[in-house]
Amino acid sequence: MFKSIVLYSGLIATIWLIVGVYFVSKFYPGYNHAKQFCSELGATGSPTQKLSPVINNYPLGILFCLFGGYVTQLSNVSMLVHLAGWFIVFHGVGTWIAGYFPMDEDPFTQQPTFNCKVHSWAGFIMLLSLVIAPILIAISPTTEVIPLYFRVFSVVAVIAAVYYLFAMARAVKSQSNPGTHQRISYGFQLLWLSVFSLVLA
Repeated sequence: MFKSIVLYSGLIATIWLIVGVYFVSKFYPGYNHAKQFCSELGATGSPTQKLSPVINNYPLGILFCLFGGYVTQLSNVSMLVHLAGWFIVFHGVGTWIAGYFPMDEDPFTQQPTFNCKVHSWAGFIMLLSLVIAPILIAISPTTEVIPLYFRVFSVVAVIAAVYYLFAMARAVKSQSNPGTHQRISYGFQLLWLSVFSLVLA
């Protein structure tokens, strides 16, 4: 039973995040998924500051670390695959840190607090880790464990995630709908993780 949970933890994490963000947002009056970042649910002073990390960051961090740890233990695979597993673990650790250190209430503040700076660095680690991991899988040798189609899909997922990341950066500058672009960008990263779970199952 535990092995099955570990094996599917990448897929479970994706479903958990979608449900978790939607559930927590119901306790944040006026929350706008298109205009606001996911992290604003746990921001300092928000109505869901305490609830959001308990529902989302902490259990998600466990799921990411479980799946990443499983990948690092795979046999008959390239060292690049094991390294990708460690980056997934880093993503889990970053998720914990981002939950423990909340961002500021104003996401566009020019003078972020210490907690917000730590949160931002943790978010950067999360982003980078799930960009590097699929790249490592993409350049790893084709095997029964890592088929060619998944290597190609990994490249597509990275390109899509980075494209919408830049779209989010433009939306932040114009303060329009950065939440939409953030969710699409991270969605491609989590889709990759979910497919990886199914490939290994």
